[in-house]
Amino acid sequence: MTPIIALLLGLVLLFFGGESLVRGSVAIALKMRISTLVVGMTIVSFATSAPELFVSLQAVLDGSSDIAFGNVIGSNIANITLVLGVTALTFRVQISEQTITLNYPVLLLSSLVFGGVLYYFNGIPQEVGFLFLFLLVVFSWVLISKSRRDILNAATDEDEMLLEVSDDSLFKSLGFLLAGIVLLKFGADYLVDGTIAIAKKFEISERVIAVTVVAIGTSIPELATSIVAALKKEDNLAVGNLIGSNIFNILAVLGVTASIKEINIIDAEIFTFDYMWMIAITLIVGLFIYTFSKSQISRKEGIVLLLIYISYLYFSLS
Repeated sequence: MTPIIALLLGLVLLFFGGESLVRGSVAIALKMRISTLVVGMTIVSFATSAPELFVSLQAVLDGSSDIAFGNVIGSNIANITLVLGVTALTFRVQISEQTITLNYPVLLLSSLVFGGVLYYFNGIPQEVGFLFLFLLVVFSWVLISKSRRDILNAATDEDEMLLEVSDDSLFKSLGFLLAGIVLLKFGADYLVDGTIAIAKKFEISERVIAVTVVAIGTSIPELATSIVAALKKEDNLAVGNLIGSNIFNILAVLGVTASIKEINIIDAEIFTFDYMWMIAITLIVGLFIYTFSKSQISRKEGIVLLLIYISYLYFSLS
């Protein structure tokens, strides 16, 4: 099998694996009467971050830590520029009060802590990986507790997209969940192997492929989920999914990966270039949320985000 075919096959398996995992996990969550906002910020975010998790873990185990970092950073950049930009072009995205007061601040804080760890340790030690997981548990607990106190709003927020999968039986939901995990595992294997082979064959750094091709590929679930949610005017799920996914990428994906094996930076541009773009873009999205168009992302801002992503790709590949 050629490297390009292996990479493409990996992306296909990751896509269908992610879709299967989302369907199974969301159906189970809704049977537990969890609100769509919490489903978007936790269950869907974790499930759509599963491709990043499997790819990053496989990359670190194979000794290619730059793929792990590039995948997470590149995916976070793609989520809040490419995916949010396309979603905003499809529908004017409203921002919930909880996103303004809790979710975005947690994303910004997580991103800053991530940068501090990279700068100080030149990677992520195992003990920091466990710390990330602890912070994720605390955040999820606060989020769910907050939602439970507003159970009436939670009940009215359920939309057709989520109710569609809630009709699945528990056995069928578990089947989707397990099938997703299996597909994600094989998809990650093929994707990482293909990426490493292409990097060696064309003398391109693993970092560049990771922050572009791999990151876009693993962000496909977020794009699909957010566009469908926006079309159905379920703004909480659309924005909650993206912000939650970025938080999960840092705290869960890197947390789980680092807790299993320490992740060290090989290419310095992971921090000096890619991370700096990620934190700058996160701050720009914050400006959009809090100042220019309060409580929403407009179509004009969506265009700006897309142009920023194109610029990032241009400078990454040049």
